[in-house]
Amino acid sequence: MRLRDWDQNLKIRLAGESVVNITFWMFFPFLAIYFTDSFGKSTAGLLLILSQVVSCAANLLGGYYADKYGRKRMMVLSAFAQGAAFIVFAFSSSPWLDSALLGFVCFTVVSMFGAVYWPASQAMIADVVEEKDRSDVFAIFYTSTNIAVVIGPIIGGIFFADYRFALLLMAGVLNLVLGIVLHYKITETAPVSKMEESGQASNWISVLGDQLKDYKVIMNDRIFLLFIIAGVLVGQTFMQLDLLFPVYINEVVTDQPLLQFGNWSYVVESTQAFGLVLAENGLLVAIFTITVTRWMSKYKERNVFIISSFIYAASVLLFSQTSWIWGLLLAMLVFTLAELMTAGIQQGFISELAPADKRGKYYAAASLRYTFSKMIAPVSIPMSAWVGYTWTFFFISLLAILSGVIYYRLFVKFEQRKMETAPKW
Repeated sequence: MRLRDWDQNLKIRLAGESVVNITFWMFFPFLAIYFTDSFGKSTAGLLLILSQVVSCAANLLGGYYADKYGRKRMMVLSAFAQGAAFIVFAFSSSPWLDSALLGFVCFTVVSMFGAVYWPASQAMIADVVEEKDRSDVFAIFYTSTNIAVVIGPIIGGIFFADYRFALLLMAGVLNLVLGIVLHYKITETAPVSKMEESGQASNWISVLGDQLKDYKVIMNDRIFLLFIIAGVLVGQTFMQLDLLFPVYINEVVTDQPLLQFGNWSYVVESTQAFGLVLAENGLLVAIFTITVTRWMSKYKERNVFIISSFIYAASVLLFSQTSWIWGLLLAMLVFTLAELMTAGIQQGFISELAPADKRGKYYAAASLRYTFSKMIAPVSIPMSAWVGYTWTFFFISLLAILSGVIYYRLFVKFEQRKMETAPKW
């Protein structure tokens, strides 16, 4: 599907969200460092867990409210709320006020409304794009996000330490502008019948309870439950990209030359080092997702999932053994390979697991892999203070290996199920 054939809503969103995402990634990867320096590792880890619990509840409710009140309304509300929170965050870290606690509250609000925005934005794509073209449209939005991951951290690595107020203020203003543009330039896409049907539900507590009941029914599928558990375990590796990795690199990397020719050298500071490592990940994902997905499609899903988990484990161990910038870049190369191996096949495997009449609920429940991973992952920060980085990274690598074992058990059961349900001739 060519870009010029897209619905006007999507064209506007792609442009607006791309600009906002670049600004967001200028400072987001460095917040773990900021909160750790402000509160200490133990307190920062607990606070980050709390923020993800709030985001988890918001995510569970976001899809329902996108149906009840409409995609556009929830996206506009979220953009304005995030913009206001960013502006307050900026002033909490300004020459006039220095309050890391207020900054954390604002960060939590941003995370919460980001979780509300996401399901509405995904549902809008499904509303206006035919099923045969959806994967291409989703891929373009995904690529635009990864381009932001490339550009944002490099700029943030240069300016975050000294110009945090300006970066946060810019993010706030751009989110407010995005809210205004969405309000005046896009149209509602939610089916009216769906909104009327959802409007019959009661308060948010009962809605949350209904969502949890649906997930409970799905979790009775033992194979799917193993898939969720394995996903949460291996998720403790890639969730560290915004948590433990920046804190580790900030502490262990000293100013060192990235390139050197004779008397000339390009010296990288610790904050810039993390920006480069994260940008490498985003660049590789943006360029090679389709290529690696096609490559992996030639192999059995079982082997891809298991080997990916083991490669994740190896990459984490590599990170723990080096403070050299080129060593970190090599570790990130290995890390990204593990990420790309399963990036394109996970959704297809979920559709294999799900009964045809419950695919929507299965996809929603599958996102719990990331939700629970985000809730647990911040424990790594205080853990690094208790037992040190080496043992923390080693423990995370063990979780990745355990996920590979669970994937093996999952596919044994999955093959048994297919044999039992296969037609008898």
